[in-house]
Amino acid sequence: MAHTALMLLGDKGFGLWMFLSISAVALFAVFIPLVSWIDSRRKEREAFYKSETLRRLGESSGEGAKLALDMLHEEARRDTIKQREGLKIGGLINIGVGVALLIFLRMLVGEPVYLCGLIPGLIGVAMLVYVYFLAAPVE
Repeated sequence: MAHTALMLLGDKGFGLWMFLSISAVALFAVFIPLVSWIDSRRKEREAFYKSETLRRLGESSGEGAKLALDMLHEEARRDTIKQREGLKIGGLINIGVGVALLIFLRMLVGEPVYLCGLIPGLIGVAMLVYVYFLAAPVE
């Protein structure tokens, strides 16, 4: 493989090929698995601390159990609001990408190919319609 790269790219291109090859291996074989492992450990630790806190609150007294349930409901409410805000931002980004793609393809090609920009735009519209009209209200 290195011989083929040397033959095709010459002496100057071979260094670039080696750099990109080593970078790709470092990225996909080391960095991404390491980051995903660290993230899963963090989530596991957070879930453990949360369950321990709720267990201790629940065992303490009747008021502690009520407090633990209120804490769970509030966390579920925050998660729902966060998800809705993410859908709103995603919808606006998709609409922006669709409009930009429409304009770009219209100027570049000029044929009805530019209508491909409607695909991400309409996906964004569908996301916003869901958030504002179809989703159950947040309690």
